[in-house]
Amino acid sequence: MAHSLQNKSFTGCVVLQLMCTLFACEDASTWRSVYEEYWHVVEAKAKGKKPAGKLLNLDKWYQEELPTLILSRPDKHVTQPELVKLMEWKLTRGKFRPRLQQLVASNSEDTVEKCSRKAFSLLPDVQAAIAELSSLKGVGPATASAVIAAGAPEQTAFMSDEAMESVPGLKPIQYTAKHYALYLGKMVERTKKLNKVDPHQDWTPHRLEMCLWAMTIAKQQQLPLLKDVDVKANSVAEKCSDAEADQRPAKKLKTR
Repeated sequence: MAHSLQNKSFTGCVVLQLMCTLFACEDASTWRSVYEEYWHVVEAKAKGKKPAGKLLNLDKWYQEELPTLILSRPDKHVTQPELVKLMEWKLTRGKFRPRLQQLVASNSEDTVEKCSRKAFSLLPDVQAAIAELSSLKGVGPATASAVIAAGAPEQTAFMSDEAMESVPGLKPIQYTAKHYALYLGKMVERTKKLNKVDPHQDWTPHRLEMCLWAMTIAKQQQLPLLKDVDVKANSVAEKCSDAEADQRPAKKLKTR
């Protein structure tokens, strides 16, 4: 049953898996409820990390300080120390892969600045920007997407495992430019739909990633913070799924 649901394409909300419920939901207020709980989820996850508070400090830096630094420069770019710290944030927030930290640190300051400067200049061609950054040691599409998302959140979203696992049709996850293009396309599409129904019209692909990450982590750690939001999202998704079912033509009986 689950397999058949994953292979169907619905235009509205559908219930694929529990972690896909939020992405399928078109109710902007549900998304905003999750977004408002983001830092509470980060704090909860940070308690299980050593040293305590490391994740919270790194995430504050990535979400608030780094974007300000990038936007303050005449030509957007990141420095080598910033790239190293961004990798530390990425590995602390998600899966830890120590080898990547060493590889990223081996890039020279001049190379990182030149490469990231060119990458930002290539926007709005996100794929070209991702390819440019991926030429750096230790940088693949996921890390490259984190760099671009910090300076252009309205165009890109970080390729986090948690967000990708929450988007229907992306499994099995592949860390390739092609897979990132599929992921970003779905995130941009959902962003546009939310901005059409939300009077604030302040949704970005980056903000959606934050919501999907928060919802996934809250479920993994069984946090009560988003329980009511999860129930609401499921309710909205089920109603939309029922509406879609009513609109689909009935199957014809096979004749012998």
